[in-house]
Amino acid sequence: MREDLAALPDAAFRRHVRDWLRENCPPAYRVPTDRLLGPPAVDWMRRLTAGGLRAPAWPKAHGGAGLSFTQQMIWHEELDRIGVARWIDHGVTVLGPILMRYGTAQQQAHWLPRILSCEHVWAQGYSEPNAGSDLASLRSRAVPEGGEWVIDGQKIWTSGAAHATHIFLLVRTRSTPVRQQGISFILADLGTPGITVRPIRNIADESEFCEVFLDAARVPLGNLVGEVDQGWTVAKALLGMERLAISAPAMCRHALRALRAVGDELGLSGDAAFEARHGDLELALETLACLHGEVGGLMARGADVADDLSILKIVASELWQRITEATMEIAGEHGVAGTLERDGESFELLKLFMLARPATIYGGSSEIQRNILAKQMLRPASA
Repeated sequence: MREDLAALPDAAFRRHVRDWLRENCPPAYRVPTDRLLGPPAVDWMRRLTAGGLRAPAWPKAHGGAGLSFTQQMIWHEELDRIGVARWIDHGVTVLGPILMRYGTAQQQAHWLPRILSCEHVWAQGYSEPNAGSDLASLRSRAVPEGGEWVIDGQKIWTSGAAHATHIFLLVRTRSTPVRQQGISFILADLGTPGITVRPIRNIADESEFCEVFLDAARVPLGNLVGEVDQGWTVAKALLGMERLAISAPAMCRHALRALRAVGDELGLSGDAAFEARHGDLELALETLACLHGEVGGLMARGADVADDLSILKIVASELWQRITEATMEIAGEHGVAGTLERDGESFELLKLFMLARPATIYGGSSEIQRNILAKQMLRPASA
């Protein structure tokens, strides 16, 4: 019988996680700037499942570890410490919790075990051409016909879709003057006739993002999650979980270590100007870590943290850019040449800088987040 990790005291849990990662995380997966996709991602997720660490926040009743929030933070700290590459696991991080909250018992029994076994690997079908940050203007449409939904439309910037087996979709099921109404949340097998996935090759010669075309694709009516036309409520809940995940301080910590490594390499340690700049960014990082822990804790207790998540997303993404910009400015010509090795850790300075560029766009752009905050927090009390 697998050990009950949730029953371990925090210190013992940290030792367990540290030992497990040392023994089970291959060196090839210990590159923080890499993204695990395809077979490596599935291999890593299956290792996590076997170790009881794949779904740390899921209740035990659904096959998760049932960890406390403190233990979940320890888990992420240890992932950061060993430098595990990023991996896409929409099934565990967002779809599973959505099914537990809005899905039927039959949907939970069918989909959740297949997420944990990696039989199903999920992509997120939200953004569309002309409906990225303005998600409510999406135009993909689903029409009921017989016992199926017939879906037409297009999704874009769909992370990992070329390596996924399934996709969850936001689609319009009713025309209404209020754009947030008449949207539904539907699950689909990417092998369904009428669904085509086309990878998008980017400037870094990578194809993590994809376009997904839906041409009269038919999926069962039972694949609707939540109420018909009420998918915006589901969408907002999912985006909240996504923003918490992408605002974790891990990448900022790695970037700050890269800045310190550059300073050491160029003999700037102790230099007043360098130390002042590094110290300012380090203080901002610790502020982010505290904010992330506070918002995550409130969210775990069921509090409404929508506004807090917008603030967190802005702070995390813009800090990552500030750190990488400082690193490239100080590194000068050294910032574009290869990899910097320092104290047993590797830093790809240019890649870190490039990765930080879109951080203020995906998951809800900084402009949209500021608009949300202005509407929700700065409106007159009488409004």
